[in-house]
Amino acid sequence: MRTLKLTLSYDGTRFVGWQRQNEGESVQGLLEDAVARLEGAPVTVQGAGRTDAGVHAIGQAASVRVTCLHDTTTLARALNAQLPRDIRVVAVEDRDERFHARFSARAKTYRYQIRNAAIASPFERAYVWHLQEPLALDAMNSAAALLVGTHDFAAFRSAGSGDVAGTVRTISQSSWRDTTGLLTYEITGDGFLRHMVRAIVGTLVEVGRGWREPADIAALLRGGTRAQAGATAPPQGLFLVSVDYD
Repeated sequence: MRTLKLTLSYDGTRFVGWQRQNEGESVQGLLEDAVARLEGAPVTVQGAGRTDAGVHAIGQAASVRVTCLHDTTTLARALNAQLPRDIRVVAVEDRDERFHARFSARAKTYRYQIRNAAIASPFERAYVWHLQEPLALDAMNSAAALLVGTHDFAAFRSAGSGDVAGTVRTISQSSWRDTTGLLTYEITGDGFLRHMVRAIVGTLVEVGRGWREPADIAALLRGGTRAQAGATAPPQGLFLVSVDYD
């Protein structure tokens, strides 16, 4: 047996998410079907993160155990020949048998995009949250900086995170930038709760709208509840950028 690490990019618009579901197409399901055809037997592909419906990935990581002897270049080419065009295998690597895409991960980086302008291009509608009113980026950055460090993120945890032990996470990067009306938020951490990034973005947008102060973020981290934080941002602006390993 060999353990493979797969690096994937996908447009999550039409999928029910990463995880295989009883109904609808998932990235995991399509990938498992493609690998199984090469392997000649069913396989289980483990993903580094379970992206939700409508969420995209630039550098999702996955692992799978196989017996096939094809070289990694051939495997990548063969998988891409079977997968739909909105899923691409960017790289295939042989890894140690102990490697697991989820449990071996040390950090993940997510990106969220907001088109802050009167009009959003129809060509980017599936990849941004369109907000017409001007947002105070300086205030949003001040609030975002308060997330860096080790904190309890229970206030940013949506229902469905019950299989995750604890709500304390360490964030090493949290900041916004503005590129001609495209506001981009990037956050890197050692782990994320269900809908955590989208809940953070929704709360930071409320700071940008003037509905709350940057200091509210610190209060939420000191024992706030989900009801006290902002609304969950829409899925289409979110991208899993990369997964880091030792």
